[in-house]
Amino acid sequence: MDSPVVFVYADWLAAYPELSYVNSVQAQGYFQRAQMFCDNSSRSIIPNCQPLYLRAMLLGLVTAHIASMNAPTISNGQSVPASPLVGRISNATEGSVNATTEMSYPAGSAQWFNQTRYGAEAYGGMAQFRSMLYVPGPVPPYNPYFPQTIVSR
Repeated sequence: MDSPVVFVYADWLAAYPELSYVNSVQAQGYFQRAQMFCDNSSRSIIPNCQPLYLRAMLLGLVTAHIASMNAPTISNGQSVPASPLVGRISNATEGSVNATTEMSYPAGSAQWFNQTRYGAEAYGGMAQFRSMLYVPGPVPPYNPYFPQTIVSR
């Protein structure tokens, strides 16, 4: 069993320096939210062992995704709130400023993840864990209705 990933702000910031405007308290909160999308328990299907530490990488990506959508940015020394827009901008005009967004992905797809490059990368990285794995149960060596018949695979 793998142990859960522990969030280390300095490591996360080294991986995503463009998100330096996110402070450690905000980043820790975004990491907590990221665990809704990527299981961080010791029983997770996503491994967190050498050499890749895949679960740590995926949780870092999902944390960066959440941070880039929600954290206020700094512009000219001023804190600017995160954009309330959801989806991609499908139409924009400049005179009297008008913008239209859309989320035209099929239902059940990567709609939420595809809003940032971090989310798209995380969704792609988690693809191998989204398919079902069927493990058949044991087969008795004989048929109880016909004891003389041997069941083979």
